Amino acid sequence: MTRPRRIAPALLLLAATVGVWQLVVRATGTPSWLWPAPSAVARAFADDDGLLARNGWVTLREMLLGFGVAVAVGVGLACALHFSTALRRAVYPILVASQTVPVVVLAPILVVAFGYGLLPKLAIVALVCFFPIVVGMSDGLRSADRQYRRLMLTLDAGRVDLFRRVELPASLPSLFSGLRIAAAYAAIGAVFGEWAGAGSGLGYVMQQAAPALATARIFASVLILTAMALALFVLVTALERVVVPWSRDAAA
Repeated sequence: MTRPRRIAPALLLLAATVGVWQLVVRATGTPSWLWPAPSAVARAFADDDGLLARNGWVTLREMLLGFGVAVAVGVGLACALHFSTALRRAVYPILVASQTVPVVVLAPILVVAFGYGLLPKLAIVALVCFFPIVVGMSDGLRSADRQYRRLMLTLDAGRVDLFRRVELPASLPSLFSGLRIAAAYAAIGAVFGEWAGAGSGLGYVMQQAAPALATARIFASVLILTAMALALFVLVTALERVVVPWSRDAAA
């Protein structure tokens, strides 16, 4: 099935949803400040294009930098946990327990500790994206085929050679699964950080729009955030097809 045919049902459903939304809002006379019609959201894009573009760039930078930090730290920690069983037993339960703490609670603490600059936003995005990357790669490293391990050992391969030639390639599909999940979470982390304390960004725009009842601007900001998260997800998926082509062939 070609790509246009695969995405056609989703596009049709989206168009139908927008059409019904427009009709219901117009038929019921719902005021724009309470629930704007899609036409009102489109006008907000046109009227606030400069505001949304400037603050959208701020949020996108936070997403990409925080995601990069999460990838670097997550991959490094996953490799360390794989090489050291003692470290894995000590650290892994703490990682799992850390996910029970809501990020919305940590965000104000990080802002107090690091100020209102870029650093707390990067930390929050990295914390949100970090866990699925660590778990994905760690599980992938442990899932390497035992027959390949035995073959490498019979060839007198060292620990580093075993990791580089067998375990690391086997972990890549799981790693990219974690990266896709993290890409979807990056926008959430950036908005939480901006809500906790910021002077710019789409989260800040939404905070300022709420008291002014500029609901259409809030919807426009949400759509931009969704588009950025989706673009990052697609970028990770495209990178996976280049780096791990055998995974796609196996699925086919």
